[in-house]
Amino acid sequence: MLPRSKWRIRFVVRGRRWGAGWRGRKRRCRLMGNRSEIGARGFTLIELIVTLLVVAVAIGLVAPAIGRSTEGVRARAEVAGFSATLRHAREQAITTRQQHTVVVNLIDRHLTVVTGEDEVRWTRAFPARLTIQAATPSALTIRFHPQGTSSGSDLRLTSGAVTYHLTVDAVTGRVRNQRE
Repeated sequence: MLPRSKWRIRFVVRGRRWGAGWRGRKRRCRLMGNRSEIGARGFTLIELIVTLLVVAVAIGLVAPAIGRSTEGVRARAEVAGFSATLRHAREQAITTRQQHTVVVNLIDRHLTVVTGEDEVRWTRAFPARLTIQAATPSALTIRFHPQGTSSGSDLRLTSGAVTYHLTVDAVTGRVRNQRE
């Protein structure tokens, strides 16, 4: 065995092995940084104020758009509930083989589904925000026949600033709604 031979070997790739003594301490100090570098890593007050200003402007632009979208979603849900009641009455007329009549009462603000000879099946109230306009007074009474046909109807449903046009086809009995 040759004396002190391992101390004379130098690695080809530097930085792979931590040296002992002064060189190792020097590297550990560089990990923490010099004292002048440590203080320079923070943010200035002006940078923080500018960042908060940009965030406030972004929130100010996005908040009204969120409010408008929730109004549209609420209106769509109210119209979908109204349409679902009409579709359900049509399905029941076909399934039970009895005529079902949906009466829209604008004064009491509810829908009444009547089967056969004035037998009330169910009543559903619609929200105060929802206004219904019919082209003719007879359009507020919709009859669904056992064959799947209907008396037909054209209604305009308005909730807030959003308006939907609801059509019940006389031949097929299909209920469709479309935003205007």
